[in-house]
Amino acid sequence: MPQWFVIAKFSLSFLWILTGFSSLFFSPDIGYQILAKGGLTGTLADVLVYSGSVINIALGLWMLTSKWIQVCCVLQIVVIVVYTALLSIIDASFWLDPFGPITKNIPVLVLIWAVISEIQQNLRTES
Repeated sequence: MPQWFVIAKFSLSFLWILTGFSSLFFSPDIGYQILAKGGLTGTLADVLVYSGSVINIALGLWMLTSKWIQVCCVLQIVVIVVYTALLSIIDASFWLDPFGPITKNIPVLVLIWAVISEIQQNLRTES
């Protein structure tokens, strides 16, 4: 695999793990505030914040294993699309936020697509 692929894999892993730990330990209140804007509070909000954090950490660790990376990448895309849809429904102004909590998803999706494309290219070359 080319060097950019390794860097991309570690970058994506870092992103998922750090956001998972941030949501779980450093700033869960931000997640609760966003969910409350959408009317999601109490036990449901707890489940969403904690399960989202665990999903993020799991995806990041999975990327580091290098096993079934295409499946991991597809799940990353699904999670990003779900998060983006939920944030858009709860508060569409996130699209215009100068820190880009939603707009950053577009280049991340492109990077994931590039990783998938490289894996597929290598599979074709090996056959």
